[in-house]
Formats: sequence, C-alpha cells, structure tokens
Amino acid sequence: MSVSAANVLSTSDLSLTAPAQGKMAELVQQVEEEIKGVRVYATPGGCSGISFGMTFTDQVNGNDAVLACEGFDVIVDDATLGYLRGVEIDFIDRGDGAASFVFNNLPQMQGGGCGTCGSSQGGGCS
Repeated sequence: MSVSAANVLSTSDLSLTAPAQGKMAELVQQVEEEIKGVRVYATPGGCSGISFGMTFTDQVNGNDAVLACEGFDVIVDDATLGYLRGVEIDFIDRGDGAASFVFNNLPQMQGGGCGTCGSSQGGGCS
C-alpha cells in the first residue's frame, strides 16, 4: 500500500506494545487477504465520554493515517487521531479467556460523565 508521508504515523503519535502487535498480527492472519489493517475508531459514549474500538478494514481513506507494523497496519482517521495522540495500545491476557486490548495514556476528555457536580442528574461534590 502506498501512503503519502503526511499520512504516516510515528510511535510518538500512537504505539503498540509487543503483546498487542503480536495479537493483532495473529488476528489479521486469520482473516481475508483483502484486509489492509486494523482500524481504530472513536465513538461518542454519552456518560462515559468517548469510547474506542477496533475492527478490520479493507480500505484506507484520504483522511486516514497509518502506523506500519510487522504484518499489518493500524489505520486511524484524523478525528480519532485527535483523541489518540500519545496513546499506547496493549494486549492483556489474564487467563481463563479474559483477554483484551487496552488503551493506556488516554487524555482526560472534557464533557463526559453523568451525575457530576452541578449537573441535572444531582451528582454531589465531595
């Protein structure tokens, strides 16, 4: 895939730990060959602020940036990247099927939270 220099991410923009890279590479190998990489996305989450997720993607759009990893690419659109700059994605396997990707170093989001001080939900201030 050819990506212009302006759309290439560095590890200071977004990084993956070795366990996260290994698990993503393993998962990408299990899906169709047309997959271009793993898309990281953000969605508004109401009380919890912004929620992040990942999915396989078969396309890179004009507003996407790409972090090249061994065996796959991580693809992030401009809007999501604004929330993810400096974030590290890790993979934690706690055993017994309790394994997940986690986002470390997420910045504090403004405007999230329910029942906060002074809100209509009546949250208290301690």
